[in-house]
Amino acid sequence: MGKSNQGGELTAEEKEWQEGMPSHENIVFSCFGGLSNTGITSALACLEVFKVLGLEEVAIGCLPSLPLGVKPVIGKTRVARKVITVDGCAFECSRKTVEAAGFSITKSIVLARDIGMKKKAFRTDIGKGEGVTAYVSEEEVKSAKELVEKAILED
Repeated sequence: MGKSNQGGELTAEEKEWQEGMPSHENIVFSCFGGLSNTGITSALACLEVFKVLGLEEVAIGCLPSLPLGVKPVIGKTRVARKVITVDGCAFECSRKTVEAAGFSITKSIVLARDIGMKKKAFRTDIGKGEGVTAYVSEEEVKSAKELVEKAILED
């Protein structure tokens, strides 16, 4: 916990979240890598799940907060019923980051493995005028969303 100021009021960190406060049932840590189609698809799929299931059921955790030791994120992850990672590619950055922070993962989803996505690095098309959405398939986002949703809802 952060230190209270001299007037006895809570600091901003203490106001954020403390153990015992309401939290989300499940937390998803997702690749949001904007360097490839798999990272963008992972991010979009998790956002869709979040929109459908709502705040009480699921939250998307701030992945960089784990190695930085951000107390509210660590605490919310600790009390979550399920911790799910969604990675776009075989690097599995989300899974490795969550495990390195000491958390057990309920379900690890890797889009390249689990829905057969082929990774396309955007660097090869820089300057050619294509927008990001040219590399993101609605069908792949839907398939990824279904995997994440199933991981959250299954017992």
